[in-house]
Amino acid sequence: MHNILNLQSDITSQVTSALREDIGDGDITAQLIPEHTQASATIFCREDAVLCGAPWAEEVLRQLDANIQFEWHCDEGADVLKDQALITMQGDARTLLTAERSILNFLQSLSGTATLAKRYAKAVAHTKVKLLDTRKTIPGLRTAQKYAVRIGGCHNHRMGLYDAFLIKENHINACGSISAAVNKAHQLHPSKPVEVEVENLQQLEEAINAQANTIMLDNFTLDDLHKAVSITAGKVKLEASGGINSETLVPIAQSGVDFISIGALTKDCKAIDLSMLFN
Repeated sequence: MHNILNLQSDITSQVTSALREDIGDGDITAQLIPEHTQASATIFCREDAVLCGAPWAEEVLRQLDANIQFEWHCDEGADVLKDQALITMQGDARTLLTAERSILNFLQSLSGTATLAKRYAKAVAHTKVKLLDTRKTIPGLRTAQKYAVRIGGCHNHRMGLYDAFLIKENHINACGSISAAVNKAHQLHPSKPVEVEVENLQQLEEAINAQANTIMLDNFTLDDLHKAVSITAGKVKLEASGGINSETLVPIAQSGVDFISIGALTKDCKAIDLSMLFN
């Protein structure tokens, strides 16, 4: 899994791309401010949230003007309250105004992901289940959103198509059977984990016999989830998936499955309301 140390190259490229699309060949509105004017600005959170995205905000400032001074008023991953100050920045007024939107975009999006992840994680804290994200992420920001999921207390599924097998319906149909697909996966990359998506208990038995490492139970009823847990009896890891929301989450977690994957963690999160004001 990625951590903040080997995320740095992604942070750099993501910020570079964000600044390029926003600034283009120059911030013409910032030019209204007299050159070399110094200013101080503070970013406030306008609702309760989990702060996430500080490394991206700092990278925006570094790329625009390494002389900008800043002070965080709370830590990454901290619970923040409505109207709480997050960061104060001091330096060139033009630069602060140019940086404003990119900093807010990263902070509000990643804080939104972390806030939602923490809400889901808290709901199932009394169970053994681990909540996983999916590949349903904003293009170009996958590592950022998956970082935010971890900040919120949930866990990452595979990062992409390269680090683990996930054999789904179309793969099974193309290969001819679950057994054929799993066997081929083990032959191609013996060190890579193999997960199979199944739609019923009969397919579950086939996936167990094929020695899949993890089995994804797609849209199983609660009754069938309990049966699947009983059938496997710890022989293989089970992951529930498919349209899971805040109402269905807890009963599924209590069924005894090992994982629950939730696309909404990165797909449906609401940006946190933030604002920057000159002091």
